[in-house]
Amino acid sequence: MTFCIGFEPIIPSSPKILILGTMPSVVSIDQAFYYAHPRNAFWPIIASLVSRSLVSIADKQQACDEKGILLWDVLQSCQRPGSLDSAIKQPLANDFESLLQTYPQLKIIAFNGQAAEKWFKKEVLKKQRLSKELVFITLPSTSPAYAAITFEDKRLLWQEKLSKLL
Repeated sequence: MTFCIGFEPIIPSSPKILILGTMPSVVSIDQAFYYAHPRNAFWPIIASLVSRSLVSIADKQQACDEKGILLWDVLQSCQRPGSLDSAIKQPLANDFESLLQTYPQLKIIAFNGQAAEKWFKKEVLKKQRLSKELVFITLPSTSPAYAAITFEDKRLLWQEKLSKLL
């Protein structure tokens, strides 16, 4: 069992939407950046939303800034062997109460997969006081472990649900 610590959020100059994963994967932790696994569909999907390739970390941060995407994870830390969300033990949630007080314009939270939504409901909604005005959207997980639908279907669903919000 490995003790995992998440990343600081990527905060754009004008946040419009909060996109939450569960916890960085082992590859992401090793590379010290969100969605670093080469088969994770997150950055290719964001690249399609900004209509250009995103190669460097700076490119990815700039795309988040342009689209107003505040990127973070539900969990600040946990115990977990490997990268599977289903193996998470001893979760500790990030402080969304403070984040949303700092950025009151954020009204939309999009979950990168059902596990992120599940952990948010369990570890955040039941323990932190958040605005009742929040709107939640659950998107298909971009993880390579979620193979129930193709990359193209994931991309289309993300684009359909986010294009009007960004």
